Amino acid sequence: MTTVATPAERAVVPGRRRAGRRTVVTAAAALLLVVALLASLALGSRPLAVDQVWQALTAPDAGEATTIVRELRLPRTALGLAVGVALAVAGVLFQALTRNPLAEPRILGISAGASFGVVLAIAVFGVGSLAGYVWFGIAGALAAGVLVLAVAGGTREGASPVTLALIGAALDASLAAAVYALLSIDARTFEEYRFWVVGGLTGRDVGVAAQVLPFVLAGLALAVLVARGLDALALGDDVARGLGHRVGLVRLGGGAAAVLLTGAAVAAAGPIAFVGLAVPHLARALVGADHRWTLAVSALLGPALLLAADVVGRLVAPPGEVPAGIITALIGAPLLAYLVRRAKVVTA
Repeated sequence: MTTVATPAERAVVPGRRRAGRRTVVTAAAALLLVVALLASLALGSRPLAVDQVWQALTAPDAGEATTIVRELRLPRTALGLAVGVALAVAGVLFQALTRNPLAEPRILGISAGASFGVVLAIAVFGVGSLAGYVWFGIAGALAAGVLVLAVAGGTREGASPVTLALIGAALDASLAAAVYALLSIDARTFEEYRFWVVGGLTGRDVGVAAQVLPFVLAGLALAVLVARGLDALALGDDVARGLGHRVGLVRLGGGAAAVLLTGAAVAAAGPIAFVGLAVPHLARALVGADHRWTLAVSALLGPALLLAADVVGRLVAPPGEVPAGIITALIGAPLLAYLVRRAKVVTA
């Protein structure tokens, strides 16, 4: 006697396969991140063996390897981990909130807010250290994000994707003009700002990572809380409300998370391109559109990509270094052109 499977039973098999694939992809992404972390600690103008890195971490002595690992490479690796996670997760949030596949952490003017805060710290308050003006960068980013969300929420359409994008673009242009005005009248500010704006992990000590870590953790916690709501928002506001989600609250939580993550990352490492744009696309291609999985995989791939770019920057022109922001931009330019072309094809 032949048993015929019901539709519900037939649907279980693809679901299990999808879950299995997602688990494998997440494990592979975690392994890739571990390799990137190890490479960041071991490679540079003075390459170290894996056992030397391990000894420097677990049984430090007064040797050269311990000094290189613990004082030079460990702080920038920790910062690369935090910044990579923040930019990638913020990219997922921005693309979900604006329903724009080309959205990235600059879209709400947050990067420009951080830039303005840094320039203001140098030019007006005389702050001369990165650890000092990180706080101004974070404050500028948060102020820009709050302003955009407040103005958008007060419009007739509310904080809709188009409204957020338009207000963010206007604020980005205004703050950029203010930054250039300050730089044009103060040579010292320009010299300090030039080091920060290139974007990278060079010259950052462990204190910088410690300063931004609370903001990154708070942003990640909010992102986890709104993940299910983001899935509903992708179906439209009316459908999301019908499914029992509070659309305004989801947007507010997602926007706050994106602002915290972007502000912390940009203030600490400068405006690093590509990570927040490309990693969410790669994660969705690997695990699908479920934002819980997309956020998890992006949080693993983002720092892996940033740390890999940082390692490449150390190796291409020894004993000098090419900032990670330049490496990611060189990779991101052709990808952005591809994404724009693909978007035109889809909408045609």
